[in-house]
Amino acid sequence: MEVTLAAAALVFGIVAFGGFVTGVNGFGFSVVGTALLAATIGPQTAVVVMILPILAGNVSLVRELDRTSLESCVRRFWPYVAAALVGTVVGMLLLSAIPTQPLTLALGVFVLVYVVFSQPWVSIPGTRRLRDICVTERTGVKAVLGLVSGFIFGASNVGVQVVAYLQSLRLNRSTFVGVLALIFLGISTVRVVVASALGLFGGGDVLMLSALAAVPGLVGVSVGKWVRPRIPVSYQQVGTMGLLLVIGLRLTSRGVGV
Repeated sequence: MEVTLAAAALVFGIVAFGGFVTGVNGFGFSVVGTALLAATIGPQTAVVVMILPILAGNVSLVRELDRTSLESCVRRFWPYVAAALVGTVVGMLLLSAIPTQPLTLALGVFVLVYVVFSQPWVSIPGTRRLRDICVTERTGVKAVLGLVSGFIFGASNVGVQVVAYLQSLRLNRSTFVGVLALIFLGISTVRVVVASALGLFGGGDVLMLSALAAVPGLVGVSVGKWVRPRIPVSYQQVGTMGLLLVIGLRLTSRGVGV
């Protein structure tokens, strides 16, 4: 990828916006940033560029957990995180082999499915039954869900499946934000190493762009965290779901060639 000044400015603006969304909601950095970048610089490059901003943003958010809460969450979620790390490596190994159009379509479909099952206004038949079967506290279930979640995240930066899993556990708001950041922090750390080993950062331009983009990303996260308590939850839900719906439709249309 040839990084021009205009391209860098566009990337920085998108990453800052993704960080803001994450600061407000506790999630959205990976899917918003990657989805918007995928529509401009291509999905494979977008996935790689977002690696360091996602890592930096979650370092900031994980501080919302105090030491006692952090230790408790590690004990509770280690099977999920360990399996997700394995799945992430596999997903990244296959990243360069996945054609652009199917990957774009997959990104769009994942976003739309998440919106359908996460929106709070219309009850979807079978949702509770599905959660009772698939989402439990059993170690084996956590490991399977973590493996699948990590694979999807490693190949696409889509982490809505992780968000959906944690939301189903009915965690309080601060714990939800902190645990989500903890999971993404662990996964993102591994992804930096794997991406470097696989040469996904190319000749260094993409690595430099990813590193520099972490700065506006952190600014966006900080502003979002400051704004969060000042925005009613209902407004947060409408804004987030509306944004994800637009992004999902856009990516899906590009994926099917419309």
